[in-house]
Amino acid sequence: QIKYVLDEKDMPTHWYNIQADLPKPLPPVLHPGTMKPVTPADLAPLFPEEIIKQEVSLERYIEIPDEVQQVYKQWRPSPLYRARNLEKALGTPAKIFYKYEGVSPTGSHKPNTAVPQAYYNKLAGTKRITTETGAGQWGSSLAFAGAAFGIPVEVYQVKISYETKPYRSIFMESFGAKCTPSPSTTTESGRAALARDPKCAGSLGLAISEAVESCVKSDVPSKYCLGSVLNHVLMHQTIVGLESIKQLELAGEYPDVIVACTGGGSNFGGMCFPFIGQKFRGEAKKPFKVVAVEPAACPSLTRGKYMYDYGDTAGLTPLVKSHTLGHLFMPPPDHAGGLRYHAMAPLISHLVELGEVEPVAYHQTECFDAGLLFAKAEGILPAPEANHAIKGMIVEALKCKESGESKVILVNLCGHGFLDMPAYQKYNKGEMQDNDFKEQDLAMALAAVPAVPDQ
Repeated sequence: QIKYVLDEKDMPTHWYNIQADLPKPLPPVLHPGTMKPVTPADLAPLFPEEIIKQEVSLERYIEIPDEVQQVYKQWRPSPLYRARNLEKALGTPAKIFYKYEGVSPTGSHKPNTAVPQAYYNKLAGTKRITTETGAGQWGSSLAFAGAAFGIPVEVYQVKISYETKPYRSIFMESFGAKCTPSPSTTTESGRAALARDPKCAGSLGLAISEAVESCVKSDVPSKYCLGSVLNHVLMHQTIVGLESIKQLELAGEYPDVIVACTGGGSNFGGMCFPFIGQKFRGEAKKPFKVVAVEPAACPSLTRGKYMYDYGDTAGLTPLVKSHTLGHLFMPPPDHAGGLRYHAMAPLISHLVELGEVEPVAYHQTECFDAGLLFAKAEGILPAPEANHAIKGMIVEALKCKESGESKVILVNLCGHGFLDMPAYQKYNKGEMQDNDFKEQDLAMALAAVPAVPDQ
């Protein structure tokens, strides 16, 4: 069998909240002014009440509203595939399964959280939503969700991605969103960045600063949405892993290795948290390894420091404890625009510190090598971000080839690359380069991280 498909009636009706099962609680989020733990009131200017409740909730399962489930059913449950052709091409005894999130209306996993965030904002009476996006998958998804619930969306897209992925901004605008390259001249944060470097390529941290500033200074009742990093975002994505558990049961399998790419952490958390939760509760069918694959150009988990830092470049957001390269870190240009974030989701960093996740980093050219090998075998051209997960999966499959073990490998193929043709064109022409950051830039960014007592 190649494809494992669930009926609509088998789609999960609740999201899973891993905070309920953590052996050690997350460090608190700190207010940037007082350095004291934030209160729900501190978050109210940015998020609707229901989102704030979910962000701090310790309940194990949170019900998915009927209105959200109805939109989900346009593409969910998404299929799980057995990569038999790739197994043959690699000559590996491993059994490779991939969960394909590219079947969503926008081509990635991002609508899994865009839809509920837009829904809760609609209930709260929000008249305008601001956000940031890197490669454009998140911006496209929120544009789609905003159109579904009748809320205007304004997106600040990292300039290097805006210029190299032109079809994404067209996609957003087709759904009625406004898309602005970041840094821009429309915010103080953007103007300050351009004053420092008129050729600034932008970063997710800077785009967040612009979106937050645009939200809080707006005359129209506005809220801010984030596509990764925060607890509620990763929780919304757990529908991916919950479906995968059911689909692997249909296949009579359980993973030995789970692989996903990491930038801010949403697709990784979505796939891996339900399995790690089973482990914490003593319900896992066997031991398994979890691999987080990040870009060598922006390696927060493998090169960052575990400390409190701002979530954005301008220092407008609360401080969270995670692996960070420093909020002023400006990663070099990379085609995996969705992974160019200076820090990691606090929950994922916490799990790394607990020894539950093994982080690795690869350069983009070797990831594209892996992605094209996968495409030629399986017929799906992955997004540049997903190529990192494919690379990590192939490394694990080749280990099985060496050892002769028939391990079950599960990978999250978080999106397709159909709107990433300029990147593939560069690769095919042999023009793709691996851009490494400068060590002095990392040192300076880490030195600028605010000092937090007793961290």
